Amino acid sequence: MISTILNATLGTLLNAAGILLGGVLGLTRRRALPAASEAFFKIAVGAFLVFYGLRLTWLSLHGSFSQILKQILIVVMALIVGKLAGRLLRLQKVSNRIGRSARERMMAAKPDDPRRSSQGFKTCAALFCAAPLGILGALQDGLSGYFYPLAVKGVIDGLATRGFVPLFGWGVILSAVPVIAFQGSIALLASQFLAPFLRAHALLDSVNATSGLLVFCVALVILEIKKFELADYLPSLAFAPLITSLWR
Repeated sequence: MISTILNATLGTLLNAAGILLGGVLGLTRRRALPAASEAFFKIAVGAFLVFYGLRLTWLSLHGSFSQILKQILIVVMALIVGKLAGRLLRLQKVSNRIGRSARERMMAAKPDDPRRSSQGFKTCAALFCAAPLGILGALQDGLSGYFYPLAVKGVIDGLATRGFVPLFGWGVILSAVPVIAFQGSIALLASQFLAPFLRAHALLDSVNATSGLLVFCVALVILEIKKFELADYLPSLAFAPLITSLWR
């Protein structure tokens, strides 16, 4: 039982470890990262997400050339329909609202504010849990044990935590707890209930292929190559197996 939980939540644990490490570094080393180092980490994170996103999609495509084309077409259709559903649900607007709230708290943070630790906890918990990469990564962690996107997110969140500590103090480190609870719950539910169903009906590859392309899109946003309303695309993960099932 314990090994099953660990296998399904390895990415989440690595994500939390990144937050803890970033928080410790922020407490012990107050100086901000040089601009050159920030640029290096940004490019490195983007490159890793490009690789792991496209790798996941590639590993999920099988069969003859015509079958692969059909699978790619299903993914594209899932992305189009998923984005329409996301817009109707206003997912990106909710994500933007969370981001604006976090920025306002950052601008209002003061070193002598007795509430700054709790404000830092709330700010970081909201940002880290609401990130589309966290939902994508947790789902993949549970469905197929593909923990790499969350491992990369751990680096992103760790760097962010290091920068938040001077503003909010040690409270930001506690944001690792809701990250474990939220992402771990998604991963465990996907592992115990969703994965067996998708495997039994041969629908798992369509979800993985779609998720891989979304991870790739996250990389394009980080590298500032292309802007995507990433949260709006999350329903694509539900439409991919549905379209696959209907097309048979």
